[in-house]
Amino acid sequence: MTQRSAARTSRAAALTRAVDTDPAGPLWRGAQLFRLVSYLYALGFQIAVNDDLAHGEVAWVLFGLLSAATAACGIAYYVGFGRNVYWVVAEVVVACAMMASTSYVATTTWAMNNQTWPTTLWAVNAVISVALLGGPIWGIVAGLVVGGTSVFVKGAIDLNFGRNATIIIVVATGMAVGLAAVIARRAHEVLVTAAGIAAAAEERERLSREVHDGVLQVLALISRRGREIGRPTAELAEMASEQERTLRRLISGSATDIAVDAASTDLGGLLRGFATGRVSVSAPAAQVLVDPVVAEQIRLVVGNVIDNTERHAGADARAFVLLEDLADHLVISIRDDGVGIAEGRVAEAQRQGRMGISKSIIGRIEALGGTAVLESGHGLGTEWELTIPVEREEP
Repeated sequence: MTQRSAARTSRAAALTRAVDTDPAGPLWRGAQLFRLVSYLYALGFQIAVNDDLAHGEVAWVLFGLLSAATAACGIAYYVGFGRNVYWVVAEVVVACAMMASTSYVATTTWAMNNQTWPTTLWAVNAVISVALLGGPIWGIVAGLVVGGTSVFVKGAIDLNFGRNATIIIVVATGMAVGLAAVIARRAHEVLVTAAGIAAAAEERERLSREVHDGVLQVLALISRRGREIGRPTAELAEMASEQERTLRRLISGSATDIAVDAASTDLGGLLRGFATGRVSVSAPAAQVLVDPVVAEQIRLVVGNVIDNTERHAGADARAFVLLEDLADHLVISIRDDGVGIAEGRVAEAQRQGRMGISKSIIGRIEALGGTAVLESGHGLGTEWELTIPVEREEP
């Protein structure tokens, strides 16, 4: 007995989980409450008009079938196993057949002066089921089918919608319920996507902490010690430094991997990818969203400046990157505490045909409509101030 109870409980729990995972589940369950109310209304209508029908006994037999169909559909839809095309189509067929039986159980005069047996309100349940399953378009189609059956039974179309707007109400019901189902499913998709983004961000943060405490520190140590030892390990130190930088970029939490808006890139997350033991990056906690093309050009410029620092500023030089979001423009400051650039050295490099600064840095920033200012001196380190205008979309 205990095992049977446990089995029943397990099946009930499984069915409950199935219902809970359906975005339109609450709408399906609410529709079954309407089904109960419409059934009670149909029962009262049958009791009231049975004496006026041509075949009252047959009407009661048909109402018994209607009661069974109502119970079966109510349970199937409420629990969830009947929310498919087969059940819904069968319900539409039953509803139309019941309405069509009016031509037999009642006279033509009675049918013209009353609503279709066993009431239009009960038949609307089929329209609601179609709309919940297929959306507003199929809800409208089902409304036209059910409403058209009513017109067929009466044998005439009443264009006085002020007195008889049955078909309009039925079609509007299918459209409204279908829209509600679509909105519920879309809201569920957005919620699932947001949960996935949050989980990805949390996992990235966890991996970042673990990698930072292990692999990155080892790579930074190899890079630093390799430079200290000298030429035999210089190449090893450079490779370790490059791998450290690449790994930091992968775990930096860049919004390009989990972007909320695919048309924008978080510049702060992108620049944090340059952070190493020798490079510190400071950026606003909030996302700084810019056009992906602009973000890529800025990334190339900052990478070029940092590479210059690592190559020319000295083995112990450190770089500091600061991103400021000032409404209509961005300011990126990149400074180092290295040996600096001797006066006239930049001009001499340009005369020799080396255009790294003028093309890779200044040229890219000016192409974005901004400015790049370099300040340096022998023994004073180097500082770049990059100013880039940005366009903000109106909320």
